[in-house]
Amino acid sequence: MQDCKRNLIGGEWVSPQTFSENRNPANPDEVIGLYARAEADDVARAVEAAKIAQPGWAAASPQLRSDVLRRAGDMLLARNDEMGRLLAREEGKTLAEATGEALRAAQLFHFFSGEAVRNPGEKLTSIRDGVEVDVMREPLGVVGLITPWNFPIAIPVWKTAPALAAGNAVVLKPADLTPGCAHLLAEILVEAGCPKGVFNLVMGSGSVIGKALVEHPDIAAISFTGSERVGRGIAMGCAQGLKKVQLEMGGKNPMVVLADADLDLAVNACLNGAFFSTGQRCTASSRLIVEDRIHDAFVDRMRQAMAGLRIGDPLDEAVQIGPVVSEGQLAGNLDYVRLAADEGCEVVGGERLNRAGYFQNPALFVGATNRMRSSREEIFGPCASVIRVADFDEALAVANDTSFGLSSGICTASLKHATAFRRKSKAGMVMVNLPTAGVDYHVPFGGRGASSLGGREQGRIAMDFYTAVKTAYVFAG
Repeated sequence: MQDCKRNLIGGEWVSPQTFSENRNPANPDEVIGLYARAEADDVARAVEAAKIAQPGWAAASPQLRSDVLRRAGDMLLARNDEMGRLLAREEGKTLAEATGEALRAAQLFHFFSGEAVRNPGEKLTSIRDGVEVDVMREPLGVVGLITPWNFPIAIPVWKTAPALAAGNAVVLKPADLTPGCAHLLAEILVEAGCPKGVFNLVMGSGSVIGKALVEHPDIAAISFTGSERVGRGIAMGCAQGLKKVQLEMGGKNPMVVLADADLDLAVNACLNGAFFSTGQRCTASSRLIVEDRIHDAFVDRMRQAMAGLRIGDPLDEAVQIGPVVSEGQLAGNLDYVRLAADEGCEVVGGERLNRAGYFQNPALFVGATNRMRSSREEIFGPCASVIRVADFDEALAVANDTSFGLSSGICTASLKHATAFRRKSKAGMVMVNLPTAGVDYHVPFGGRGASSLGGREQGRIAMDFYTAVKTAYVFAG
């Protein structure tokens, strides 16, 4: 009989009324496991358990919270291969990318175990004689975390770890397509000694679970990563409930390639940024903005490099690109391939592979303009537009001509142009001679415009979202 994975509520594994199949996108006939589908009542019970547990967790020694997070990181390291294989099977990342993501999650736990014992405040001189002023940070209470399928262990951890470090209790709702990694995370936190009710896992439909979290009066804050459309709805719901909200949404990230760039470096950066992880990264390079003088040479080199990519079973160590995550996502990608052709682009690649699973050849849209829908809307697949520009000034203008503002990049040998791009790019993260995708865990992550709303994630700054500021005045006589 298939093992049935249940929700974690109040420290107990709770069976739902129904379960759903978690299938391997590289081999859809393979059922990885049966995972709970929670209902709104399950969310209410999880929030109540978190509400009861949170004051004790907040009042506990910071060392206790630090120790729990440290142990969770150690356990994740010990189970890195297990987590990596599960991630590759349920999401489709290559085994190297999947185990790398699991390692990153362990590093995040270790980083925030340190932040648990660093809760800095300020002591200020009052403008009134005999009065002392202290500024402190306190936990919010119960927070709801809604995470996506494309980083099914790293993103749940980079939200959970700072939330717990600050003294909050958590209700996590993972993506419906990838519940396995979140369930294993819950097992690890239980084994690491996280008190009952401090961390709760409710798996199921976003329209049911996410809605219930946003509407619950005892949820103090929502942190969401996902699509812009869903994020806008969550923002409106949180505004209605006067909840703190943090949104990480889409991107249509530009990579500028100037004529003075090292062409080998530029092609490798664009190949990695646009197509690795099957293009399923919010930081993917989906607009390749290339100076006219090297445009044709760049396109030729990209064609050659794309032809050499190895696409297949992510558990095969020789494979560089795995499957698209689902049949629905693949269908959407193929719609954009057809749209780009209809808009006048020459489409290089992009077809579905004739084999079991949701495999697609990477697609390059040559001859694109920045006004095309295929150049403006997030595809979230292995598709990239190539946009020809005359010079740096036009490249910068095109790069900034988007409603999104998450990540941007430039390949150039010019210190002048690299410096100007860093200063003038309207993005939260800027890369010079590096892929637009790929970030460190100890520095801020986030963007502008339709890409992000609320506080930054990762690094010390992540603690800001999960805490409230209190100013205390004391008359000392």
